[in-house]
Amino acid sequence: MEATAADAASSPHAAVARWKSDFSRVFQHYLDRSTPHPLGRWLGTLAVAAVYVLRVYFVQGFYIVSYGLGIYLLNLLIGFLSPMVDPEVEALDGPSLPMRGSDEFKPFIRRLPEFKFWYAITKAFLVAFVMTFFSIFDVPVFWPILVFYWIVLLS
Repeated sequence: MEATAADAASSPHAAVARWKSDFSRVFQHYLDRSTPHPLGRWLGTLAVAAVYVLRVYFVQGFYIVSYGLGIYLLNLLIGFLSPMVDPEVEALDGPSLPMRGSDEFKPFIRRLPEFKFWYAITKAFLVAFVMTFFSIFDVPVFWPILVFYWIVLLS
């Protein structure tokens, strides 16, 4: 039997690929629409974070997930607050003036832009929230040690 183009298009694999493509397009559309609304985006992320914190509080577990989330958020914050070009490395090369109009000096460009920072934080909280529904991630630890170690890393 020969498979026709219509049979190939109606296969389960093609249906899943089509659904994934449609979902990706719709998701990107809403991401693009949310770009000019930073306050709304951050309030939504704050709501997601509050739901996660309440879940961990009521379950009384998943401290290692929260610790990993805290380390990841700290890493994102460092990237957000760091400049794209390290001034110390640039100082070793010596100051240079722009040679063309396109080489205009910009005093501070973040290594991690605000939108990507927000998106990564929101995804991190959502992944951590989903992890709280699986007991394999509820590793028993003495949580004050994790809090102390995180404070040491922060400082």
